[in-house]
Amino acid sequence: MNWTKGLRLPAEYSLHHNRVTGAKVHQLTAHESTNHATYFLQSSFTPDGGTMLFISNRSGSWQLFAVTEFPGGDIVQLTDGTPIHPFSPAFHPAGDRVFFVRGSGIWWLRLDTLAEGCVVDFGGGSMGECSFDASGEWLVAAVKKEAQSGLAVGRADGTAWHVIPFPRTVIHPQFHPLEPEWIEFAGDPAPRMHRVRRDGTELECLHVHDNQEFVVHETFLGQTGQVVYTVWPRALRSMDWRTREHRTIAEFNAWHITPNRAGTAVLCDTNHPDEGIFIVDVATGTRRLVCLSESSNGGSQWRTSQYALAEDFAAAQSAAKSGRALSWMEVGTDTVYGPQWTHPHPSYSRDERSVVFTSDRTGHAQVYVAEIPFD
Repeated sequence: MNWTKGLRLPAEYSLHHNRVTGAKVHQLTAHESTNHATYFLQSSFTPDGGTMLFISNRSGSWQLFAVTEFPGGDIVQLTDGTPIHPFSPAFHPAGDRVFFVRGSGIWWLRLDTLAEGCVVDFGGGSMGECSFDASGEWLVAAVKKEAQSGLAVGRADGTAWHVIPFPRTVIHPQFHPLEPEWIEFAGDPAPRMHRVRRDGTELECLHVHDNQEFVVHETFLGQTGQVVYTVWPRALRSMDWRTREHRTIAEFNAWHITPNRAGTAVLCDTNHPDEGIFIVDVATGTRRLVCLSESSNGGSQWRTSQYALAEDFAAAQSAAKSGRALSWMEVGTDTVYGPQWTHPHPSYSRDERSVVFTSDRTGHAQVYVAEIPFD
């Protein structure tokens, strides 16, 4: 097959009901390759909910695809050539373009014409996923070049790009939804939560903790401006952006988390044990089961309650040399947190009536959308 942008493939759709909750679960992909919805901090759907993005290596490299006429329309290949960073795609707030990382640069793609162009290229190194401010004017992405980590910040039109250096690996930078001059990001490993102004000033740690407090998957609590995060595997917690007051929402093994826009509920998966995908009421801590994920949930570090140390990385490298499987995201280095495609990474649909997730329950990672079976 000639894998190229614009290639139209027949639908791979099927429908079943979750065996525990009875929720309708739409399976959107079935190809014997690795398929994954876009990252849980970004929506996989166009604003009208009619098209859904996913990434796949079915062509032999990581490329972007779309399910048209959701849920049962044809599949269209959107990118080709140099592989993209599989978890980088993010819709521009206007919904007409998708921005993603390819190589050491950020690119845009128009969904109507499949025309694409480069926003900025740093000429080497690596970049993480990109994220917009609410206006769609500014972008931020993690960057690493020549052993220097940091945040790459600039305008979507390609101007005013600069790098804010940071002494450790940067993960998941995000603009504050109400104060877009602020960026929250994770430093890996502990202490995790930090913030910095868009111009690089006032860098500070938001929460001082050590390796024994396994803070992960922090994000903004919808449009409230507060921060929500997991202390793995003990609790789902929130932090006031201004006072730094912390509150425990619920004590359980919440894992990857996605709040609704109002900040009143948090969607999450679970692991060790995997009890399914839940929605948690922020005010009361009550959680309700949406469906099972039945993912394999790979990664040795999720069996512990602290960040990986040097010896954990060394063990992963030894596994690679012995021929055992590595995370696709960290080939040749660290596998203790992956492979990421074995994690559900749930996120909301645009109308927040359905849940998008990934599961390798069939032996290959596929994309699913479960209708929330309660109000």
